[in-house]
Amino acid sequence: MSRSDREENKSVALYWDFENLHASLCEARFGEGAYNKPDGRFKAQEPLVDVQAIVELAASFGPIAINRAYCNWQYFGRYRDALLQGAVELIQLFSPGASAKNGADIKLCLDAVEDISRFGHIGTIVIVGGDSDFMPVSQKIKAAGRTLIGVGARKSTNRHWAKSCHEFRYYENLVETPAAAMDGLPSDALVPGGLPEPVNAAAEIFKRAIRLLAETQGDAWVNKGSIWPMIKRLDPTFDTKDHGYASFSAMVKALEALVEIRKGDFDQVIRLR
Repeated sequence: MSRSDREENKSVALYWDFENLHASLCEARFGEGAYNKPDGRFKAQEPLVDVQAIVELAASFGPIAINRAYCNWQYFGRYRDALLQGAVELIQLFSPGASAKNGADIKLCLDAVEDISRFGHIGTIVIVGGDSDFMPVSQKIKAAGRTLIGVGARKSTNRHWAKSCHEFRYYENLVETPAAAMDGLPSDALVPGGLPEPVNAAAEIFKRAIRLLAETQGDAWVNKGSIWPMIKRLDPTFDTKDHGYASFSAMVKALEALVEIRKGDFDQVIRLR
């Protein structure tokens, strides 16, 4: 594959070893071994994974072409709304026995290798899971000239797997607890009773798009022209007119207090204040 071909491969394929991440978060919250007990594993699971945070990370690398999660979904119905909101394709895998793994990592790896051989437009692979079992597929992905991003829980991620990726993100760094979010609010953002003022949805997605682009590019200054496509990847339904702005340019002008703007080489560049 030529360099020009690689540069055109902008789509993202996102693969989740969903139960792996959920189990890691469950054990971090309730103690080591809590998930693997029969009365912990074989019951309806309370949602712990912030699905949207990972989908947004993947979207920061380009438009998502594949978003596929592998799990025994029999016990994960309470994730329904979050999975639908994230447009996740669910792959059902039953365990062959009470103490057996569901084989999600093997199926995931096989699908990832097949997909990169079939779809030349996929340039970035994001794998959610912390097992060392993913190391062989990392070698195949890199040999194919694609970029590999890993995501996993800090405590349970195998360090050799993490280092085999081009870039690895710890799940805990992607999410912010409500308490932390409240601590970050200025005092004048609170109304009597300690509740925050209504959120300006347009301002929030605008800031989120800039943060994700800056984090992905490693530079706080991002091209103005890249922000609108990022917003549409975060929320394909977003329409500036729904928020009182005639266009994206009008929205940027109205939100100028949130950002600094200067002239770049080919476009205006923007960073958050």
